[in-house]
Amino acid sequence: MNILSLFDGMSCGQIALNRVGIKYDNYFASEIDQSAIQVTMDNYPNTKQLGDVTKIKSSDLPQIDLLIGGSPCQGFSFAGKQLNFDDPRSKLFFEFVRLKNECNPKYFLLENVKMRKDFQDIISSYLGVEPIEINSSTVSAQDRKRLYWTNIPNITKPENKNIYLKDILDDNVDDSLFLSDTIASRYFPINCTINNNKSCVIGKLSDHQGDRIFHINCKGSSLSASGGNNGAGGCNIIFDPNSNKLRKLSVFECERLQTVPKDYTKIAKKTQRYKMLGNGWTVDVIAHIFKNII
Repeated sequence: MNILSLFDGMSCGQIALNRVGIKYDNYFASEIDQSAIQVTMDNYPNTKQLGDVTKIKSSDLPQIDLLIGGSPCQGFSFAGKQLNFDDPRSKLFFEFVRLKNECNPKYFLLENVKMRKDFQDIISSYLGVEPIEINSSTVSAQDRKRLYWTNIPNITKPENKNIYLKDILDDNVDDSLFLSDTIASRYFPINCTINNNKSCVIGKLSDHQGDRIFHINCKGSSLSASGGNNGAGGCNIIFDPNSNKLRKLSVFECERLQTVPKDYTKIAKKTQRYKMLGNGWTVDVIAHIFKNII
């Protein structure tokens, strides 16, 4: 079995394949971020790195059985400028289409953010399938809605595991994760209970998802590659019940949010670890989809 993973990042697809026991002969990865490549090769040294997706030719590859990818989403996201297909990063979607047509894989999977319906319909028209929406909240402690276009049959939504922020917290965290009193004082209000059992946001600096404080008995916001003004690196801010202070989630806790093995990203610098985790896939969602290949 041969896998081609475009925009491979830190190879979350490879973690998912191994998690469900799918054996493969070759895993070809297209990625240009050196930190992500470093993490992949540290964990999966047999990965065949191909570099820039625009330079890949199907004639240089064996028959591909599974094509996967999560093309850059900045041009589609509701949180971004919504430049759609005019955004040079989102144009990389057409490289996925090109290689899907050239390689003619038995199965394919494309992941992207929840987006405007007209953008979604364009992608569906090129891939010939409608997406299924899956929220990572079913298998993790983050609210992360994503769309998955695939011809893998009989995909359903995962069963809810009822995991919350309190379930992924580390007992021992570094002092550097705590916000200074000066920064913490800028948040408003700080109400350390769930307001009327409706809102999990107990404080905020702005409406940016990286500037909100979440109750640990709830789901956090989607892990992202860039944070808000708190410098959290795209991770959630929580009120730590042990210290009664505000703090960022640790890299280990963010790995848990993405259901990535502990210390999977350890070889990279901390800032890069936060970034690639935010860019990555929630592995248990992908594993749930891959189970249907078996």
